[in-house]
Amino acid sequence: MFDIGMTELLLIGIVALIVVGPKDLPALFRTLGRFTARARALGREFTRAMNEAADETGVKDVARDLRKATDPKSMGLDALKDAADKFEKWDPSAHPAAQHGKEVLDSAGRGAAGKAAQPAAAPGGGGGAGGAGGAATSQEPESSEKSSA
Repeated sequence: MFDIGMTELLLIGIVALIVVGPKDLPALFRTLGRFTARARALGREFTRAMNEAADETGVKDVARDLRKATDPKSMGLDALKDAADKFEKWDPSAHPAAQHGKEVLDSAGRGAAGKAAQPAAAPGGGGGAGGAGGAATSQEPESSEKSSA
C-alpha cells in the first residue's frame, strides 16, 4: 500500500529509536501494531457492509443477469464467430462449381480466340478481292476439265 522497502523501514526504526528511546520503543511498536490491526479490521468491515448492501439492493442479481445477457454463447455470437472463421478459411477455387466455371471460361476464351483468328485469316486467305479470285481460278480449271472430258 505505501510501498515501503527494507531500507525505509530500517531508517524509520533508527529514527524512532533516537526520538522515542530504547526504553519506550517496544510499547510504541505494540501500539502501532494494534492501530494497524484495527485499520485492517475496519477495512474488512467496510467491504463486508458494502457487499451486504449490494446483496440487499439486488445489484448482484442485476450484475449476474447483465453478464448472462452479454455472454457470447447465450447470444449465439460463438456460432457467428465460427461461421466467420470458416468463411475466412474458405477456398473458392476448391469448390466444384468453381472448376466448372473455369472450364466454361476456358472454352469461351478458346471460342473467342478462334473467332478473332478467322477475320484475321480471311483477308489473306480468301476473304479479300485478290484471295477470292485466286481461289476461284484454281477451282475453275477443275470444272472446265470436267466439262471438256
